[in-house]
Amino acid sequence: MTQNSALVLERDTAFCLLLLQVVRWGRSVYANIQKFIQFQLTVNVAALTINVVAAISSGGVPLTAVQLLWVNLIMDTLGALALATEPPTDSLMHRSPVGRREPLITNIMWRNLLVQAIYQVTVLLVLNFAGDSFLQEESETDTLTLKNTIIFNAFVMCQIFNEFNARKPEGMNVFKGVTQNRLFVGIVGMTFVLQIIIIEFLGKFATTVKLNWQQWLACVCIGLVSWPLAVIGKLIPVPKTPMSRSILRAFRRLKKSRTA
Repeated sequence: MTQNSALVLERDTAFCLLLLQVVRWGRSVYANIQKFIQFQLTVNVAALTINVVAAISSGGVPLTAVQLLWVNLIMDTLGALALATEPPTDSLMHRSPVGRREPLITNIMWRNLLVQAIYQVTVLLVLNFAGDSFLQEESETDTLTLKNTIIFNAFVMCQIFNEFNARKPEGMNVFKGVTQNRLFVGIVGMTFVLQIIIIEFLGKFATTVKLNWQQWLACVCIGLVSWPLAVIGKLIPVPKTPMSRSILRAFRRLKKSRTA
C-alpha cells in the first residue's frame, strides 16, 4: 500500500468515525427531547386532572397556584436539565431512522405517560376525598391545610421518582448508567432538598404546614410505587401504528359511514 493510499484510508476512517459520532449525538438529542416530553406531559396531565376533578366536586383545589408554579419551576427547569444531560448510549445506534412524518410522541410514550398519570391521579384523589379520615387535627382549617400539604408533597415525590422512569422509556432497568450522570443525580438530590425547604420552612409562601416523619415516609412511599409500576406498565404491548394515525383513520371511517 502506498503512502497516498494510507493517507486516504486514514482520512476516510476519520470521516466515518466523525459521521458516526454526529449520528450518535443527533439521536441522543432526539431521545432526550422525547424523555422530557413524556415526563412533562405526565406532570401536566396529573396536575390538571386532580385540580379539575376536585374543583368540580368540592369547589376547592388541593394544589394552589403557588404550588403549581413551584412544580413547573422544578420540573420544567431542573427536570429538563437533568434529562437533557443524559449521554448517548450504544443502543441508540440499533434503532431505525425516524422519518419526517413520524410522531414525536410514540405509543410507548403514551403508554408510560398514562400508566403513571392514572396512578398519580387515583392516589391523590383518594387522599383528597378520604384524607380527612386519616388525619386527626383539632381545627378543621389545620386538617384541610395538612391534607393539601400531603397531597402537594406526594405529588412532587411522584415526579421526582418518575424522573428516573423517564430516563428509559423502553428499558426495564431505569437505573442503568445513572451513576455515570452525576449532574442528573445532583439535580434530583437538589430538587428533593428544595422540596424539604418549601414544606418545612416556607409554609406561608407555599400555603403548607410542617410534616412529621411518618407523613414524609408516606409521601416517599407513594412516589416509590412509580418504579415497580413502570416495570409492570412496560409489559403492556402497544401497536406499531402511531396513535394519531389510528385516530385519524377511525375519524375518516366514521365520516364516510355518515356520508354514505
